[in-house]
Amino acid sequence: MKTIILNHINDQDEKLTYLAKEIWDHPQVALTETFASKLLAKELEDDGFHVEWGAGGMPTAFIATWGTGSPIIGFLGEYDALPGLSQKLSTEKDPIETGGAGHGCGHNLFGTACAASVMALKAAMIEGNIPGTIRFYGCPAEETLVGKVYMARDGVFDDLDAAISWHPGSTNIVWNGSSLALNSFKVNFHGVASHAGAAPQMGRSALDGALLMDVGMNYLREHIIQEARIHSVITSGGQAPNVVPAFAQIWYFVRAPRRAQVEEIYARVLDIAKGAALMSGTTHEIEFLTGGYELLSNETLSDLLYEKMAEVNDLTFTEQERAFARSLQATFPAQSLEQEFAWMQRSVKGPLSRADLADPLWERVLPHSDTPPTMGGSTDVGDVSWITPTGQITTTCWPLGTPGHSWQTVASSGSSIGAKGMLFAAKAMALAGLDLLTQPDLLAQAKADFERAKDGHAYVNPLPEGAVPR
Repeated sequence: MKTIILNHINDQDEKLTYLAKEIWDHPQVALTETFASKLLAKELEDDGFHVEWGAGGMPTAFIATWGTGSPIIGFLGEYDALPGLSQKLSTEKDPIETGGAGHGCGHNLFGTACAASVMALKAAMIEGNIPGTIRFYGCPAEETLVGKVYMARDGVFDDLDAAISWHPGSTNIVWNGSSLALNSFKVNFHGVASHAGAAPQMGRSALDGALLMDVGMNYLREHIIQEARIHSVITSGGQAPNVVPAFAQIWYFVRAPRRAQVEEIYARVLDIAKGAALMSGTTHEIEFLTGGYELLSNETLSDLLYEKMAEVNDLTFTEQERAFARSLQATFPAQSLEQEFAWMQRSVKGPLSRADLADPLWERVLPHSDTPPTMGGSTDVGDVSWITPTGQITTTCWPLGTPGHSWQTVASSGSSIGAKGMLFAAKAMALAGLDLLTQPDLLAQAKADFERAKDGHAYVNPLPEGAVPR
């Protein structure tokens, strides 16, 4: 069965690379990913998968299913781009469309690899008469941490026995570290407009409400755990200095290592919003966008995915690709390489050699640490990891030290470097899925790990009643 999977992906490599490049050529941001979702859904439907649209109330979300009965193994695919990162396939910053979107997180590769995995796994299941069900989850809006949270609210992951995913990166390693839980919300302040010079006493400034709230948030920062993070931006603050603003909006992310910690901080934030409205003589409302859980790692699935990456171990780059990578590295901000090397030293089991910094494209599979660092960002895969055992990997699709969400990421994700990392990931994930379908003891062990990691806590979807994806 292993040979069938590997041959299937190898035989389809040109087509898969084409699909990824097509998505790269047509970048669309969160909740607008019509091109990528339709392209991948058609490929899966043509391969015999049953496709259902609209999970989580999102038109660009879909679920492609093949097989019957248990176990049920899910593959989480993403395909949204980022705004403002349009970039040509070049080692110099050169947008295709000024201000346009670009795949600054490599999601053109992400969704394609997971689709490749399930199609190859299906071929092996047919050949080996292997029972079970496989699903590809077409997940939009990961960059806004919306997609999987709203899909989870609809219960689409509830019957999974395990989930597998990956992310493009600059090393080949299991992603077994955690991430930060999060709430994303906007606070809208409503005041009274007036002439700021002639009749200021008649006005009530919504902008004052937003500014006072941010002052309160700054004082809050002193009295929350060190690991928590609060970020904000004023998205609307008025249009002219001589008009007292009748409307202002401030957008916050509140992050912490645990979901319960986010909830505790968020409750205090709501009080600050009330106080700011009282002080400014305005009214306010909360526009809750999304919330998310921290990643829950699974030791059994992590070990399985490492084993499969080491088993495939066929990632090689040419000197031409290395030259392209070095040219990209020359454009990185200072200390980018050192920062990633320090991160990898904490993520890998065993020492790394500084001599490896001379190679811009790491081909080997690295053993993951038993005590990995926590990622400073957030991901909606975290919610899935609290519903079912979940394992993830990263593979080398970018040069070492590539800044996240950058034009350099876009360039590499559209190159042959990204395509090779994508195909490597697809093979490892498909082989892991095969073992989960055919080894009940392995799946039982993953489920036992899952229950231990939850430590008696249950997943409660963080979305308030009536929340809609946006």
